[in-house]
Amino acid sequence: MAVTAEQKKAIVAEYGKNDKDSGSPEAQIAIFSKRINDLTEHLKTHNKDYSTRRGLMKLVGRRRRLLNYLKQHREPDYYRNLLSQLNLRK
Repeated sequence: MAVTAEQKKAIVAEYGKNDKDSGSPEAQIAIFSKRINDLTEHLKTHNKDYSTRRGLMKLVGRRRRLLNYLKQHREPDYYRNLLSQLNLRK
């Protein structure tokens, strides 16, 4: 259920500025999105797992705050490109 080290490296290589840039907002948002998708799949089968649901809601809030930061401090096209790459908006 957790993001493995290999998956995290691949995500950071794709969305970070370099291979070791796991602290950039883009890389963090991508890692959070992967974790959110995994937890959502878990909750589809274990719908009474309330502690996992709470952790999921906290992750969604953290990702939302990072997305708000990107929206305010980057170009609008850059923000929209990231949203489309991660399939966050329809």
